Amino acid sequence: MRLQGAGAGIAESRRKPAGLHADDRLPDRAAVVRALRAWYARAGRDLPWRRARDPYRIWISEVMLQQTQVERVRDYFTRFIARLPTVTALAEAGEPEVLRLWEGLGYYRRARQLHAAARLILTDHAGRFPRTAAGLRTLPGIGRYTAGAIASIAFDEPEPIVEANSRRVIARLIGHAAPLGGTAGDEPIWRAAAALVPRTRPGRFNQALMDLGALVCTPDRPLCGGCPLAGLCTARREGTVAKIPAPAPRRAVENLRETALVVRRGGRLLVVRRGADEWWSGLWDFPRVSGAAGRASRGIAASPLLAPLGCGPTARLGAITHTVTHHRIAVDVVSCSAARSGRPAANRRWLTPAQLARLAMPAPGRRIARLAAEHARAVPKSG
Repeated sequence: MRLQGAGAGIAESRRKPAGLHADDRLPDRAAVVRALRAWYARAGRDLPWRRARDPYRIWISEVMLQQTQVERVRDYFTRFIARLPTVTALAEAGEPEVLRLWEGLGYYRRARQLHAAARLILTDHAGRFPRTAAGLRTLPGIGRYTAGAIASIAFDEPEPIVEANSRRVIARLIGHAAPLGGTAGDEPIWRAAAALVPRTRPGRFNQALMDLGALVCTPDRPLCGGCPLAGLCTARREGTVAKIPAPAPRRAVENLRETALVVRRGGRLLVVRRGADEWWSGLWDFPRVSGAAGRASRGIAASPLLAPLGCGPTARLGAITHTVTHHRIAVDVVSCSAARSGRPAANRRWLTPAQLARLAMPAPGRRIARLAAEHARAVPKSG
């Protein structure tokens, strides 16, 4: 069977990996590898974690890149590596420091799993990374994609990877029009990726796939005219590029309203530690109650946390909005002065603004802290 158009004369593989749909067509691997490597040599991105084949740096970058844009990760990666340059340094760091370095990236469970995995590498693997994908997947937080990325890029193991960009490239390349996502939806893509990955320099091939998806084979308005795989692409040949991948059903966004309270006492601010069943578990934040400021006033006054403090009248400082998973949250920010500090508690602290800056907080909490600082500067000092 022959490819048509610009890729005429290049034979498709006669063997189809198990799990591909009947209409999925896998091009010749050697042709794909050759074209993609040539393109990557001249157009691949210069990213800080690619400048050495250090499994630690590759691991940190890949975990940071989950649910986060590359340009945003650059600064986080550089700062993280400067402070914790080795797996030993990460293992020996305290969790608050790790969370503080992670602050703003969200999905803080990733940072905790990094920390836990580093300690296991130190205690169970003599400080050395497992060299196989199977071995890497025994560590907390390392799944199929991250294990494949580390194994292929750092150790030249011919492991496939499937993430948002490479998934899209492969789906179009083989004409896979079925919805993607989840274990079942992505399995045909994983099988195609495994069939395509070469045994030599598999890491560069995988990085090239990701870069092609990020720079050329984009979700909207892909640059097919400049794509090195255009002549091998089933979707391009059949005019279905815009339909692949099939859009996944969007989950409805729930709108919520909260009130955050900045409680002052003697130049210090009250912060509370988020519980295990809350968003941002273990991080420090300002007390919050459900509802807009007006409706929440009784809840603030009656709160078991705030009632013993003898808080005076509240003043509005402003508002912020943020999203968590599939929730869009509008937060009214109000302040008050406390007459008493209340009983000491492990999940509550009175801190100066300087101490607050060193604490691990979620990004919305940090924005509330800035509002509080701006308000404090704007209020004339008595005397």
